[in-house]
Amino acid sequence: MWDLVLLGVACVSTATGDVRVSNARELQRALREASPGTRVLVAPGEYEAVHVANVRGEESRPIVVTAADPASRPVFRGGLGFSDVGFLELERLIVERAGGNGVNIDDGGTFETPSHHVVVRELVIRDIGGRANHDALKLSGVEDFRVEGSTFERWGRGGSAIDMVGCRRGVITACTFRDREDDPAASGVQAKGGSREIVVRDSRFEHAGQRAVNLGGSTGLAYFRPKPEGFEARDVTVEGNTIVGSLAPIAFVGVDGATVRFNTFHRPRKWLLRILQETRGPDFVPCRRGVFTDNLIAYRSDEVSTIANVGDATAPDTFEFARNYWFCIDEPRREPPRLPVAERAARGGEDPRFVDAERGELSLAEDSPARAHGADASPRKRR
Repeated sequence: MWDLVLLGVACVSTATGDVRVSNARELQRALREASPGTRVLVAPGEYEAVHVANVRGEESRPIVVTAADPASRPVFRGGLGFSDVGFLELERLIVERAGGNGVNIDDGGTFETPSHHVVVRELVIRDIGGRANHDALKLSGVEDFRVEGSTFERWGRGGSAIDMVGCRRGVITACTFRDREDDPAASGVQAKGGSREIVVRDSRFEHAGQRAVNLGGSTGLAYFRPKPEGFEARDVTVEGNTIVGSLAPIAFVGVDGATVRFNTFHRPRKWLLRILQETRGPDFVPCRRGVFTDNLIAYRSDEVSTIANVGDATAPDTFEFARNYWFCIDEPRREPPRLPVAERAARGGEDPRFVDAERGELSLAEDSPARAHGADASPRKRR
């Protein structure tokens, strides 16, 4: 899959401070020799694929790979891969037109020793893969990570912008996800394969796949990390996001506990949310314990067939719905919809008064009746 040979970085590193590189081979050598605290400054230009292993910094002394000139970022056209890494930061790079995954960070297949303390900051990953399951950013067996301020545009039709398999304690924040409305990809952000304690916050999704945020999914048993524990995902939080379009902006799929709160949803194209069970077996719990509260939903009745699509072998009665604001754009007087369980303190029926919905500006006017709901009302944003 990778154009260049995998280089293990198990030897004692000697490079410290700033190291400047101008081609893929120099970058691999710099990472092979890096020690905690090394900053690898990548010159402007085009780079082929790079895949390295065992790059490890230390707490407070990460190894950083960044653009030498933030105004002229390096462009990787063959993808980036990192296996068995720790305290590694990638920032201000562009990855585009990779034939497989754009950026791949994994545990090297050693499930008991995950990669950890990884930061992906201000990356642009775009035009990745083809029809198959190609992801912009693939994280497999990664713990204690952050993805922040990054932009994801157009990834594989069968893939995700960010696909997490067996990942723990991760935060995705202040990112932008853009796909296309026609022939959409499978999903925007997906957490599955035993992922837990994941937060997706303060980001914008624009037609970001059929399922903009897939809480859970379908994973072969051999790929769960470290082993199957009866759920695809657990303890996932989605908050403060603006989600435009998608066939189903939110899908709860084999998840055991997930909270979706203070998000703004604008014109979902078929369903608002789905409750599904795709991984089945006696050891797996039914999709359960979902929470959907304090969101703002503006939809059209001629675009949404069912607000909540519930599949078999799930436990919709364990879900909670409360304090959401509902506005049907083409039928303003429509009552809040029926949900799998009765909603507490539902509101709506009056135009929420977006600043300029036609231009995609979905902040709320000062006199909006919905100011206590949606992304603008997220407690983190109101501090």
